[in-house]
Amino acid sequence: MEKRIGIFKGDNPFEIAKRWMDEAKPLELNDPNAIALSTVDKSGMPNARVVLLKTIETDAFIFYTNYASAKATEALGSGKAAFVLHWKSLRRQIRCRGFATREEGAMADEYFASRSKLSRVGAIASKQSQVLESRQVLMDRVELVRAEHGDALKRPDFWGGIRIEPVEIEFWADGEARLHDRFKWTRSQTADPWNIVRLFP
Repeated sequence: MEKRIGIFKGDNPFEIAKRWMDEAKPLELNDPNAIALSTVDKSGMPNARVVLLKTIETDAFIFYTNYASAKATEALGSGKAAFVLHWKSLRRQIRCRGFATREEGAMADEYFASRSKLSRVGAIASKQSQVLESRQVLMDRVELVRAEHGDALKRPDFWGGIRIEPVEIEFWADGEARLHDRFKWTRSQTADPWNIVRLFP
């Protein structure tokens, strides 16, 4: 295979993803870490929504949510998830598919503690994805959490991270006349070595 150079250079896809993220941060107007997350329900019906990617590890991507939410129940129910990370400013994107598991240890505790007090209150008060009778019901729950917990807002058991360990990552960059550059990294299992191929645009 041809040697990968420039923005595609590197033997570790997570390091390439981190580099691209760092390059996007000063250029994107809002949320350079926003991903379009895809899951499927028990019937196989697909679902998509935008969430914030919070961590790129040495072997996984992590976002955080309520475990009772649709995104979490679907990702953990199937054990699989996919996402697209698109930067309009850089004219690049990363596509990822892989296995989904919980991240609910010290890392999740640390991230929850780093959120603003109101965000932590909201995470505890919200029954995410469930039917809400009115905005007032939500605000009443927020006040109840404030009264019950004060400043002792620890991460609840129903809230934490979703870790996506990929078996496929594609790096895409816009090309003139739509002659884009695409490199796909694949492996059968997360412990396997990567196979890298260039794709037609």
